[in-house]
Amino acid sequence: MAEATAEAQALADREPSASEIRLVVGASSAGTIFEWYDFFIYGTLAYILKDAFYNVDDPTLGLLLVWSTFAVGFAFRPIGAILFGFLGDRLGRKYTFLVTVTLMGIATAGVGFIPTVDQIGIVAPIIVIILRVLQGLALGGEYGGAAIYVAEHAPPDKRGFYTSFIQASVVGGFVLSIIVVLACRLIIPEDDFIAWGWRVPFLLSILLLVISLWMRFKLSESPVFKAMKEAGETSGNPFIESFTYPGNKKRIFVALFGVAGILTTIWYSAFFSSLSFLKGDMRLDETTVEVIMLIAGGISMAFYIVVGKWSDRIGRKKPIIIGALATLALIFPIFWGMGSLANPGLAEAAERNPVVVTGQQCVTDPFAELFDREQSDCGKVLGSLRASGVAYTVAEGDTLGVTVSGEPVAMEAGWLDDTAARTSGLQAALTQSGFDFTRQIPPMTSLIGIIALLLAVGMLSALTYGSVAALLSEMFPPRIRYSSMSIPYHIGAGYLGGFLPLISGIIVASTGNVYSGLWYTWGVVAFGVVVAWWGLKDGPPKDFEDDVTT
Repeated sequence: MAEATAEAQALADREPSASEIRLVVGASSAGTIFEWYDFFIYGTLAYILKDAFYNVDDPTLGLLLVWSTFAVGFAFRPIGAILFGFLGDRLGRKYTFLVTVTLMGIATAGVGFIPTVDQIGIVAPIIVIILRVLQGLALGGEYGGAAIYVAEHAPPDKRGFYTSFIQASVVGGFVLSIIVVLACRLIIPEDDFIAWGWRVPFLLSILLLVISLWMRFKLSESPVFKAMKEAGETSGNPFIESFTYPGNKKRIFVALFGVAGILTTIWYSAFFSSLSFLKGDMRLDETTVEVIMLIAGGISMAFYIVVGKWSDRIGRKKPIIIGALATLALIFPIFWGMGSLANPGLAEAAERNPVVVTGQQCVTDPFAELFDREQSDCGKVLGSLRASGVAYTVAEGDTLGVTVSGEPVAMEAGWLDDTAARTSGLQAALTQSGFDFTRQIPPMTSLIGIIALLLAVGMLSALTYGSVAALLSEMFPPRIRYSSMSIPYHIGAGYLGGFLPLISGIIVASTGNVYSGLWYTWGVVAFGVVVAWWGLKDGPPKDFEDDVTT
């Protein structure tokens, strides 16, 4: 109990004033918004970056390559968590996340200076990957530093409320990325934006970096870390001690699968999967989708704060369990509802005029072009239908064919060797059967319905995320808190969540079912809720307590 007592004493001896708390929360939240903006702007512009940095004919492959590079940043988040967690527990919270925000800003601005693949060839995606690695390292240190910094300034009875602003700031980074993209689209003509204007949001990171550094330099060190340092109680090796401290292995396991795994897959389904689903599969007008996501994301930020404050009263476990169970029940209906509202004509046409593909080896290999593998003829046709958002069924047959309502589609000569000609030809044939492949702008009632469904999935995310900064801070001892909470959080967020767009995209590309990628989210959440139910403590929130029995 010594560490818990020392932490409580540190807060009692030097309880921050109301103005100091506002500065701590405001500066930490703003820095978090800017840093996540830097990370998310890449995903927001995925549909442009696939052509800027990857020279492939297959649009599905291009998008998968963008999501692969997106996932690279997440893959290095655990390494950043280890590195900066070590520094944060040894040298202090404040200066560690000053370093992370600087690294993130420089790496993001660098993307805006990279020549395109047409100009420098394969060097372009290689440079992007390197910069994404730097972003991942930086982000691995950012979240833990900001969350702990606020938690260690907050009184215990308001810890969930104050730290919830950090959680809301993650959504704020996503919202800011959309605001900047929309503003650029408004100012820069569309052709120019695709040609060069997409660089502006990345270059803006230089300005955001200056603002963030200015705000964070005004902060003082955490009172809890100060007290530990003065008493000579800081850890000699936080990384090693994270796995040797009594009970910490169990805590790390629960934090990884029962907390981070749940929250991160729901978060990325709520925001990135829905963004990709509406722009790609449902073929909505891109600006319309960005406005929808802006409205839903902006409103959703308030949910995280409400849940964080609620958790101060009822505990951290209940909101997570409620949100996870609700996700298992609602994730598929929510996306089905969005699909029916976003582009009902596409679904109705597929129902009225079912598309059947016959042939041999009727499976798609989305990475065939990248690895110079031979794609089967049937696989090529399935890839074009998938890229067009068309649902289909497959039947084995001796010869390749496509039928719509039983009527064969005439396959033009050269289709199988030309991706663009094959896709446009199939779309032209299907258009005669009622399919509409133009970019859609649904009526206002449908747009309101889509926003309502996005708010529903945003609430699911808030329930599983709003109280997490407080929960993880309370789960681990102060001397190794930065490392112990950052490692499982960023393994979960980096691998289980960060690879979600890629894994879901591969599942969809392989099955042809635009909703099949949601099974990945469902599976991770289902396992996570079992771990959370078993491993998280119920009841009112408490400061860390030594537990040598676990």
